[in-house]
Amino acid sequence: MTETPANEPEAPVSGDPEEREAAVEEAPPEQDSPAEPSPAEALEHDIGELQEKARERDEYLALAQRTQADFENYRKRVARDVSAAESRGVARLAKELLPALDNLARALESDAVDAEGLRLVRSEFAAALERMGIEEFDPEGERFDPNLHEAMAQHPVDGAEPGTVVEVYERGYRIDGSVLRPARVVVAQ
Repeated sequence: MTETPANEPEAPVSGDPEEREAAVEEAPPEQDSPAEPSPAEALEHDIGELQEKARERDEYLALAQRTQADFENYRKRVARDVSAAESRGVARLAKELLPALDNLARALESDAVDAEGLRLVRSEFAAALERMGIEEFDPEGERFDPNLHEAMAQHPVDGAEPGTVVEVYERGYRIDGSVLRPARVVVAQ
C-alpha cells in the first residue's frame, strides 16, 4: 500500500484489480527531484568556487608580472643595442677621418703651407664622409628651399632671379637622402 500525504484523505481501494490499477494511475508519480543541498554543502561548494577563482587570478597575475619583466628586459636590451650601434658608427667614422686628420697635421707642420696639400686633405675628408654615406651639396644657382637651405642674408643681385641662391657660406650635407646640415646661403632679392 502507498502512503498518501497527511492532508489528503486516503481513497478506499477495493479488491477489484481494475480499480486498483485505476487508483495507481490516478496517483501522482513520485518525483525524483534532486535533494536541495544543505547549507553546509552549499557553503563548501561556494568556497571551492572561490578558491578556483583565486587560483586563476594568481595565474593571471603571475603571467602579467612575467610579461612586464620580459618587456622591461627587452627595453633594456634594445637600449644597449642602440648604444652599441652608435658607438660602432662613431668608431667607423673616426677610422675613416683619422688619415685625413694626419695629413692635415703634416700639411700644417710644414714650413710652407701648400694650398694643393690642403685641397688634397679636404678631398680626403670629403671622400671619407662619402664612404660613410654622407654627401655634400652646393646649391649655388638653385632656387631657395627652406628644407635644404638656411638663408643667412638676402641681397638684391643684378642678373639673378629673386629667390635664387647666389652665394654659399657653408655647403650642406645629406645622409641617406635626409639633410644632415642645411647649406647656409645668401639669397637674391
